Amino acid sequence: MHDLLDDYTHSNALINTSPRLKLLLGLGAMLICISSATPIAPLFIAITMSLITVGIAKIPGRFYCTLLLIPLSFALLSSGVVAFMHGGGSQLFAMNLFGFMFEIRDDGANLALLLIARTFGGMCSLFFISLTTPMMEIFSVLKSLGLPDFLVDLSMLMYRYIFVFIDQAHLIHNAQVMRLGDAGIKNTLNSHAMLSGVLFLRAWEQGERLIVAMDARCYDGKLVLMEQGAKAKPRAIFAVVGYLVVVEAIVFLTKDIQLL
Repeated sequence: MHDLLDDYTHSNALINTSPRLKLLLGLGAMLICISSATPIAPLFIAITMSLITVGIAKIPGRFYCTLLLIPLSFALLSSGVVAFMHGGGSQLFAMNLFGFMFEIRDDGANLALLLIARTFGGMCSLFFISLTTPMMEIFSVLKSLGLPDFLVDLSMLMYRYIFVFIDQAHLIHNAQVMRLGDAGIKNTLNSHAMLSGVLFLRAWEQGERLIVAMDARCYDGKLVLMEQGAKAKPRAIFAVVGYLVVVEAIVFLTKDIQLL
């Protein structure tokens, strides 16, 4: 999955677009999703950001839908709990299960729809950033905005070694499976304990090697990182600002509308 994400971030149709502009569009859309009091604006953001990601950035639709299924599954479960446990108003649905009455009312249903819409819109905005903007460009923008150097450098190292240790864990797990390490609950628990211990030791050893390698290269506390990416074109700036203004207008005009 990580390899696919990196491939798409470096080969999509928006790779030559300013990373600042892409971050402005994605983060601005996420903030509007969070601030919206009704699900209309987040759903509009979800649809339009998906069209931008798939239609303009040329990300494969099947891969994009597969990514969306992961957060939406959690959102559906949590919104179902909210719908049954929260709110008043008129009754929309009722069910008697083992002597307990479960019911959905207007306020709970509207809150559940808002939760799903916010999650959908926010994740579409986040996937737009992650599928069109390489991480090195994001780090360079963060450094140019004045974030502390140690914070950006630490984030870069963490991002790099997360996937190194995921690969290590995958190799160790495959070796355990080949030796029937997942045969039975007891063996599975022992295998996971051994996997965690080995990964901790590998992380410690890798950290020591990293310190030695950086000292050998005269590391003085700062990683040199040049700002990457193209400059924003006036037409693109106008399009992004206009889109955010339109979405904010939708939020304002639909603030009192309830779908149920």
